[in-house]
Amino acid sequence: MSNLAVLPVVIPFLAGILATFFHKRITIVRVFSQIATIISLGVSLWITYYVSQYGTVVLEMGAWQAPYGIVFVADMLAISLVVAINVVATACVFYAPVSLTEEKERFFFYTFYFLLLTGVAGAFLTGDLFNLFVFFEVLLIASYGLIVLGNERVQLRESLKYVLLNLFSSMLFVTAIAFIYSVVGTVNMAQIAERVQVVEQHGILTTIAVLLFFVFATKAAIFPLYYWLPKSYAVPNPVVSALFGALLTKVGIYSILRAFTLIFVHDPEITHQLFLWLAALTMLLGAIGALSTHNVKLIVTYNIIPAVGFMLLGIGLLSETGVAGSVYYLIHDIIIKAALFLIIGAIVALMGTSNLKQMGGFIHHYPFLGWSFFIATLVLAGIPPFSGFIGKLLLIQGGVEQGEFALVIIALFSSLLILLSLMRIFIRGIWGEKDEEMAVNKPLARKFATPVAFLLIFSILLGIGAEWFYPHVELIANELLDPNVYINSILKE
Repeated sequence: MSNLAVLPVVIPFLAGILATFFHKRITIVRVFSQIATIISLGVSLWITYYVSQYGTVVLEMGAWQAPYGIVFVADMLAISLVVAINVVATACVFYAPVSLTEEKERFFFYTFYFLLLTGVAGAFLTGDLFNLFVFFEVLLIASYGLIVLGNERVQLRESLKYVLLNLFSSMLFVTAIAFIYSVVGTVNMAQIAERVQVVEQHGILTTIAVLLFFVFATKAAIFPLYYWLPKSYAVPNPVVSALFGALLTKVGIYSILRAFTLIFVHDPEITHQLFLWLAALTMLLGAIGALSTHNVKLIVTYNIIPAVGFMLLGIGLLSETGVAGSVYYLIHDIIIKAALFLIIGAIVALMGTSNLKQMGGFIHHYPFLGWSFFIATLVLAGIPPFSGFIGKLLLIQGGVEQGEFALVIIALFSSLLILLSLMRIFIRGIWGEKDEEMAVNKPLARKFATPVAFLLIFSILLGIGAEWFYPHVELIANELLDPNVYINSILKE
């Protein structure tokens, strides 16, 4: 059954290749992509059940025993995130035909879409640093194609900034891998973790850790490396923004979570203390950025940044409660951020503007989408009993347990700013007087509604079903805080 570990990578990869051959036959490629995505979701759910029953699944490619060959590792953290990305992908693949023109769909949209899923799933499942770099490049190549889809001037301008920054961080990533190989003689993450514990070169290892953090922090958009994100994620089509907002920064956070609970735990008073203060600045400045604009797409995009700060806070605390909070918040944010982007994309398409000052009375014509935005706001802001509340409660509890009261206050204040930024959209743009002259397109709204409802159901279940989900998240946190669990599952010691 070890081959199960690679299926979430192989399925979208093969689907992307096949989609290339009939990319101009719109009906066929749409139906094929929807079926392939549902299969991928079903397979990832089956693997999650298998891992929960029988433990971590490790695939050693070509029968090359670890650490000498390429390994794929489906532990509870990795496979839970794969399920979350497939939930988002399923909603997006049904939203895409409504949101995109046929011309854009023909321009290899589904090929890039599957390539992006391949890269993200591969990054979560790979067991060595070099292949983490490879899958980073795969998802970045796909994102380059998706960000310029439409060929508008503003997209080309923002994509240039996005491409240059990611090329620079990729060069640093390769350099960091070379440094760590020169110190410990391997790129297998389990063996690196094992050797780091015995190598007496803490100064060099801490320097490499900071360099790797810089690379991952750039991908995750952590302060002060988030300046490239808001406009780059706001200019593409809403379905592309949803994929980017839900998935790309999360790969950076996952990499930090994996590397700084498994490998670089030898000097936490430097690395993890740095995380705590960067988390505070990321939460605070991201929320302020969301309040600084009247563009509703930018408001939602800016809200990616404080969410990243919340996740980094739990990693910096390095306690069971803090790490569990980060994991819970990570899964919750993947789903709800995609839902918010899809809702705001629908609102902009139906209202014909993204300027908040020119909106009003939306809910009178489109009550389902209006109330969906309100529920998504409550979920993201962390209002009980929704999933955002569970994640934030764990993070705040973790902060109180360690006496980090200043960070707890900043987290609570940032939550208030997040709620304020989104309620501005609801009160000014969605609520208000009914505009009788507004052009209404109910059939289009119904097409937008189904994928949104699909994501909101998952998000609400994650909140009201916390008693069922939390033991799994607690198990993941315990495994992350005991590196020997991961090391032994791969090196079989």
